[in-house]
Amino acid sequence: MIEVQMLCKNFGPVEAVRSVSFEVSRGEVVGFLGPNGAGKTTTMRILVGYIPPSSGAARVGGFDVVRDSLDVRRRIGYLPENAPLYHDMQVDDFLATIAEIRRIPKNRVRARLDETVQTCGLGTVLKRDIGELSKGFRQRVGLAAALVHEPDVLILDEPTSGLDPNQIIEIRDLIKAIGREKTILLSTHILPEVSATCGRVLIINDGRIVASGTPDELTLRVGAGSAVVVAVRAPRAEVERRLRSRPGVRDVRVLAEEAGVTRATVVTSGDGSLAEDLFRCAVEEGWVLSELTPERASLEEVFRALTSGEKEGSS
Repeated sequence: MIEVQMLCKNFGPVEAVRSVSFEVSRGEVVGFLGPNGAGKTTTMRILVGYIPPSSGAARVGGFDVVRDSLDVRRRIGYLPENAPLYHDMQVDDFLATIAEIRRIPKNRVRARLDETVQTCGLGTVLKRDIGELSKGFRQRVGLAAALVHEPDVLILDEPTSGLDPNQIIEIRDLIKAIGREKTILLSTHILPEVSATCGRVLIINDGRIVASGTPDELTLRVGAGSAVVVAVRAPRAEVERRLRSRPGVRDVRVLAEEAGVTRATVVTSGDGSLAEDLFRCAVEEGWVLSELTPERASLEEVFRALTSGEKEGSS
């Protein structure tokens, strides 16, 4: 549904986006992560037709974002970080206005509004002015405006920014529900939200894509080979002594010793063969092995490791 090939965007001497390429398939919910100034918002604005690229190509549903701009906009629902709402309008009047702007056929307007209001949970606030609503409900109104024309693709830029924890959970659950039917590209700084919502993650830094994969794949990638949790039936002192003597082992941290079983984290700077080496060690020593688990980095650690060289620039 989304194809980006060698996309570049310059603002004078500043290279905001540098040869970015990625794809998002139909039905995927993809998190788009990066530090401030990494190029996330610029890329999203190119996809929705707000600004043109300097070079490269981007297509949505097979339509080019420059050559077929109107076709692309018909297929996209866009929720920017600060939803553009008319605070002195009632919710139902605002959504009806959006439906008219989107040229929804008159015989379809009522059905589309009813369905969108139900999806976004706005039934209790339809007759209230938008300016009177909480930030969470205003985000729901913005999301409803992005959905009312039945787009194939949703592009959401920091959809939970400024919300309290309860509102974040509500909007997250709403996005997950919508993601069962739509293709979603979601930018956020709230990393637990990515693990809870997205099936795949793109990380951009300094205008370039530096990683792509599922949250699990990325956490394994950064932490691969660095630490393994092992549990064996053997005395603590013996386990520490034998494991510390293995080639490449930098540290052994005993986590617990209970009922004759010692559980420890073994740290190495190795190349990913640590688990195999520990298994061989257990066999050689005649230990009963009850656990051998690679220790994963958190998504926060992955993000820091991949974006530690961030530079100032356009967001």
